[in-house]
Amino acid sequence: MELDPWKISDISNYEQLFNFGMRSFSPFHSHYSDNRYMRRGIIFGHRDFEKIDRAISRKEPFIMMTGLMPSGRFHFGHKMVADEIVWFQGKGARVYIAIADIESYLMRGVPLDIAKKIALEEYIANYIALGLDPERSHFWFQSSYRPEYYRLSDMAAQEITLNELRAIYGDLTPSKIISVLKQVSDILHAQLPELEGKLPTVVPVGADQDPHIRLTRDIASRLSRTYDFELPSATFHRFMEGLQGGKMSSSDQKSYIALTESPESAKKKVMSAKTGGRETADEQRRLGGVPEQCVVYKLYYYHLVDDDREMERIYNECKTGAILCGECKRRCASMLEDFLQNHQEKMRAARDTAKQVISEQRSEFGGEK
Repeated sequence: MELDPWKISDISNYEQLFNFGMRSFSPFHSHYSDNRYMRRGIIFGHRDFEKIDRAISRKEPFIMMTGLMPSGRFHFGHKMVADEIVWFQGKGARVYIAIADIESYLMRGVPLDIAKKIALEEYIANYIALGLDPERSHFWFQSSYRPEYYRLSDMAAQEITLNELRAIYGDLTPSKIISVLKQVSDILHAQLPELEGKLPTVVPVGADQDPHIRLTRDIASRLSRTYDFELPSATFHRFMEGLQGGKMSSSDQKSYIALTESPESAKKKVMSAKTGGRETADEQRRLGGVPEQCVVYKLYYYHLVDDDREMERIYNECKTGAILCGECKRRCASMLEDFLQNHQEKMRAARDTAKQVISEQRSEFGGEK
C-alpha cells in the first residue's frame, strides 16, 4: 500500500496498515469512552500509545503535537484532529501546534502572507471555537521560529540517506526533502531541554501521515548521540468520505463543508450529498438503505450525534427502510445548521483571540508580530 502524505490516500482496507508496524487501537476503545472517535473505532490504529495511556492514567506530563497546512478552508475532515487536540489537552497534554507555512509554500505554492491569514482565520480560530485553550497551547510558524528548532532540522539531515527517503516517499523533489526535515523537527523539538525536555509525545494524524511518523521515530533513535528523545507515539484516524463520494479534498468545494460556510450553503450540500439509499422509495422501504455507504450517516457518526443509542436508532431506521433519504437529509441539515450557527458565533471572538495569542507568542522568540 502506498501512502502519500501530500495527497489524500484512497485507503480501502485500513487493517492492511497493521502489516507495517501500526497496531490496532481496539484495546483502548472502551477505556476512553468519553472520546467519540476512539469509542467508535474512527481512531483505528496507533504507534506506542501505551506510553500516552500510562501518562494519562498516572496524570503525568506528556506532549500532544500536531501541525496544520494553511492552504485552504477548515472543513469537517479537519475537525477530527481539532477535536482530538482539545481532548488531549483536557487529559493534561502540553499542546504544540506547528503552522506549516513553509511546507504549504513548497508543496502547494501558497505565499507566506496568505498562509498566515489562513492559519489565523481558518485553523487557529476554529480550534479555539471548538474548545482549545490558546493560553495553554504553543504555536509556531515554520518560517519564523527559535534557533534550536532549525538546528535540529539540520542535524536530522545527517541521519538519513536519499535511498531511505526514496523507499519511504517514492519520487523526491528538493521541496519534499525540506518539508520532511521540517516535519521531523516539528514533532521532536518540544522535547529539547530549552522547552519541555524528554516526555512522551503523541501525534494524532490521518493514516496517510504514517510515513512521517516512521521516519521521525527512526531519526529520533539515530540522534541519540546528541539528543535524548522519547520516540514519538501516534494515533491514526479513518478519513471522512467526500460529500459526493470518493475523497474529501480542500481543492474541491463540492466535496466538503467548511466550518465557516454559511448554514444555507451547508444545507444545500447535504441535500445533494451521496447516500446509501435505493433507486426508488418502494425499494428503500422494502430492502432498506445502506448506511455504511451514506455520507449523511457519516456526518452523524463522526460529528453531529454523540449519543451511541441515538446513532443506533438512526442506523436501524435506515437499514430497515423506516426512513427515506430525503427526510434523513432534512434532519441532518437541520442539525448541521444549528451546529454552524453556534460555532460561528464563537468564531467571531475566537479570531481576535487567535491574532492576539499568535502575536504574543511570536514576539517571545523574535518572530514577526
